[in-house]
Amino acid sequence: MAGPLVLRFVSSFPHARQMPATAAEIALVGRSNVGKSSLLNALAQRKQLARTSKTPGATRLINAFELGVQGSGRWLVDLPGYGYAKASKADQARWSAMAEDYLAEREPLRSVLHLIDGEIGPTRLDLQTLDWLDGLDLPVTYVATKADKVRPSRRGARRAELATKLGAERGSVQWTSAAKGTGIAELRALLTAQLH
Repeated sequence: MAGPLVLRFVSSFPHARQMPATAAEIALVGRSNVGKSSLLNALAQRKQLARTSKTPGATRLINAFELGVQGSGRWLVDLPGYGYAKASKADQARWSAMAEDYLAEREPLRSVLHLIDGEIGPTRLDLQTLDWLDGLDLPVTYVATKADKVRPSRRGARRAELATKLGAERGSVQWTSAAKGTGIAELRALLTAQLH
């Protein structure tokens, strides 16, 4: 099984144009409270690598984390979440534009992890984002977060329902729990393979 990813926070960027050239990048995309920061911390097995918050919308810039040795140029990029956040409409629109510009323009971008809340399934905004990502012609991996919040008696049905709504093969959705460690080793292996 894959051990913790060696991840180092590089910097936060207000725009993709300000990011340096890299070898390869994978972007994390999802709703404001889907658990992107918690997932990054679980992948690295470090509690404070990415800032988590009880309030949705803590990620307000493009946050880059480098995989492996310093200068490897292989990055995981945490984008501002979409949807609910305690912020003005203008700020939310700015974060959305920041993420969209990055996804549409960034040359080293190899693939996207689209995080979906496994407890509630894809929302209208998730499905809109899915449609938009389809138009970019980038490989997308669906990651269902918060698997531990789904009751054991509901897990089979929830997995089938979520995959159907995403138009994905049931086995192709990566189910994870940052709190319990479910699926984290498998996702580490996938990310390592995609960035090499």
